[in-house]
Amino acid sequence: MHITLTAQSVLPDDGLAGTLLGRVWVPGRPGGPCVVLATDAGLKDLTPAYATMSALLAEENPVTAAREAAAKAPVIGSLADVLANTPPDSRDETKPYLLSPIDLQAIKACGVTFAVSMLERVIEERAKGDPQAAEGIRQVIDREIGGDLRRIKPGSAEADRLKQALIERGMWSQYLEVGIGPYAEVFTKSQPMSSVGAGADIGIHPESSWNNPEPEIVLVVDPRGRIVGATLGNDVNLRDFEGRSALLLGRAKDNNASAALGPFIRLVDETYDLDDIRAADLRVKVEGLDQFVLDDKSSMSLISRDIADLAGQTLSKNHQYPDGLVLYVGTMFAPIKDRDTPGGGFTHKVDDIVTISTPKLGALVNRVRHCPDVAPWTFGTGALMRNLAARGLLAQK
Repeated sequence: MHITLTAQSVLPDDGLAGTLLGRVWVPGRPGGPCVVLATDAGLKDLTPAYATMSALLAEENPVTAAREAAAKAPVIGSLADVLANTPPDSRDETKPYLLSPIDLQAIKACGVTFAVSMLERVIEERAKGDPQAAEGIRQVIDREIGGDLRRIKPGSAEADRLKQALIERGMWSQYLEVGIGPYAEVFTKSQPMSSVGAGADIGIHPESSWNNPEPEIVLVVDPRGRIVGATLGNDVNLRDFEGRSALLLGRAKDNNASAALGPFIRLVDETYDLDDIRAADLRVKVEGLDQFVLDDKSSMSLISRDIADLAGQTLSKNHQYPDGLVLYVGTMFAPIKDRDTPGGGFTHKVDDIVTISTPKLGALVNRVRHCPDVAPWTFGTGALMRNLAARGLLAQK
């Protein structure tokens, strides 16, 4: 299956009304990644003023900074042309194409922030990564504790009482600890410079037989800890690996092309605020060569911890991120629709097309491949620094 990207298919419902930042690879000698602002006139190249996205987002007011830089910035190309040239199958390497919208930021993620997905993590743990055992365990777990968990505020006295009751019933889990306890689960999803953008192939570990997309809002957080924007993310998940042992989290989460972001960062401005993030409804659609279609929704209104709390638990006096960070905030999406066999649930197949969308952020579209079959990650932080030096940009912000 092939991906086609157009402005109509990937932009927010209000088009270019917001402040939309991205990164584009511009070929040539010397070519390289450029920071851009999407405008009616085309993609404005902000790189002469801001060599990296992390530098722009570290400004006291990144919206003003981006707009002032754009006023005298050249146009790299039209949005339509760059989008059309982005999917690997249709790409002309001599022309610009879209990248992940971040560069030096740390890539962090939160888990079990929704009651539904929290229960699924408990099920994975008890099933030991076996999808065939999941349905029976799901019924038992939901009957025993499902109703209680959906109304509990994490870290509250009521949560602590429930914890003690569950321990007595032999139902306690490490996932419940971070789901309803005082501390959120925050982990490193992937490494700086390793994420892929809209239109790219995403990677599934070839040894995994139970996996799924995880459609998420991704907070963009500056070095001060302020949420300055948001984008869409796919926190690709291996349910069998993590279900066998929580110590396999790194193996389950951090693989080649397993962190997708984009298409653009929408900055918090007069058109978009934190309450828009809190109220977002996400849609995820999976389309396979086998004619299988999964179409579901996830609502940020059902999250158990506020986005400001999640950002504050990640960047605080205990841990700093001088280049900023992005934070996947979790999902309530844990598909159980049978794909091949009754009771077998859902898992990806090669060539699945995954579309994650929400009206104010647009659509992130990717194609599923096995990790070794995706283009290897070779352009890291060192390569970026050498590239910027060759282009005479390291003296810039």
